Amino acid sequence: MKHFSLSALIITITAGLTVCTGSCDSRRWRSTQGCVWSTTYHVTYRGKNDLSDSILATMSRVEKSLSPFDKGSVISLINRNESDRCDSLVAIVTAASRRVWSASGGKFDPTVAPAVNLWGFGYETACGEPTDDAIDSVRAIVGMDRCMVADGRMIKKDSRTQFNFSAITKGLGCDEVAAMMRRNGVDDFMVEIGGEITLGGSNPAREKWHIMIDMPTESTADETRSGLTTIAVTGCGIATSGNYRNYRDTPGGRIGHTIDPLTCRPVKSTTISATVIAPDAMTADALATACMAMEAKAAMAMIEREHDAEAMIVTADSTAANGMKIMSSKGFPL
Repeated sequence: MKHFSLSALIITITAGLTVCTGSCDSRRWRSTQGCVWSTTYHVTYRGKNDLSDSILATMSRVEKSLSPFDKGSVISLINRNESDRCDSLVAIVTAASRRVWSASGGKFDPTVAPAVNLWGFGYETACGEPTDDAIDSVRAIVGMDRCMVADGRMIKKDSRTQFNFSAITKGLGCDEVAAMMRRNGVDDFMVEIGGEITLGGSNPAREKWHIMIDMPTESTADETRSGLTTIAVTGCGIATSGNYRNYRDTPGGRIGHTIDPLTCRPVKSTTISATVIAPDAMTADALATACMAMEAKAAMAMIEREHDAEAMIVTADSTAANGMKIMSSKGFPL
């Protein structure tokens, strides 16, 4: 079965697991992990019951709603104009996407899906370099400003408009699993799907969760990973976006997977990665993607306008010893 084609900088969990014994209470630390949406997930929580089945059921519900690779999903039916009916998850990501679309000046836009497909990074296979005519054709149908959910139905800019919410769905998935845990009396948890994270309560050491953010490198081998920084946070969502592991080499040079919705062409920027902390992982996911589609200064200005979000942006800098420069907002916990 095909799943979301998603990529993100993997964030490593540094807190160790312990078991609550003795007189504390009947809850104990549990951990589950596996593969989903062509990536991995790790969930750590303190609770009375094993919630593994509920975790999988929650992620399956998200997939059946939002995966453009599942031909029977709600969003796939909408994309093919076989239905305009939306479930609650489609409504949630549409509203969130419109808000971040506005905050980013249009740099975050899930209706860029046809352009992402054209450049070979989407849910439909494209061959070769897209022509200028093909790019102009999809530009005419891109625009989140004229797409919305009203009375449970999707209103599109154009009948050919399609949605790919992959840049917000992993974050939503983390938030949905976290919400399920809260309903089951779990307050201490870490939910990570493909590098996006939702955190609540304390880690097994009864501290904030310690999250190590990887140094942005092309290699995905665990033994080659090194930490850029470690942050201690809780009660929030974290997401990182980058182009350095999801790219294609073309006759015209290397192109990353981030497509500018305004030009429908690959973004050309010195930004290597963007890590965002927000009240929820869905918002952090969308904002991190928006940062990758913008110049670093403009991205940081957007974050500063978001009073409940913080960011760390890594840019290429040939004058620096390691070839990188780090920018962070005032409240980012470096």
